[in-house]
Amino acid sequence: MTIKYTPDHEWLTIDGDVATVGITHHAQDALGDVVFVDLPEVGKTFAQKDVAGVVESVKAAADVYMPVTGEVVAVNEALRDDPALANTDPLGAGWFFKVKLSAPAELDALLDETAYSALTA
Repeated sequence: MTIKYTPDHEWLTIDGDVATVGITHHAQDALGDVVFVDLPEVGKTFAQKDVAGVVESVKAAADVYMPVTGEVVAVNEALRDDPALANTDPLGAGWFFKVKLSAPAELDALLDETAYSALTA
């Protein structure tokens, strides 16, 4: 499975034409304890870099940007019920939403793990 990162600290894993999206370890560390997430509606279409949701912590609120153009096909209701999953398992159970890719070529411009690690070093 391929994992990509954005400079805005979202990660995505790609499985066929669907990407699962969440925030990175770096993002959740910077935010602190996550207390609320606003997730997009299933069926809504976003362009790359549109604001797709919001994550709020005890320190701040931050936008979650759509890393690729596409349609939201699922949201993580468990995260809505327990926002702390974004802290305890940001790359697993703390995923935010799944998006069906409309422009798969956009993935080529995203960061791989090495480039993202360099960005956050």
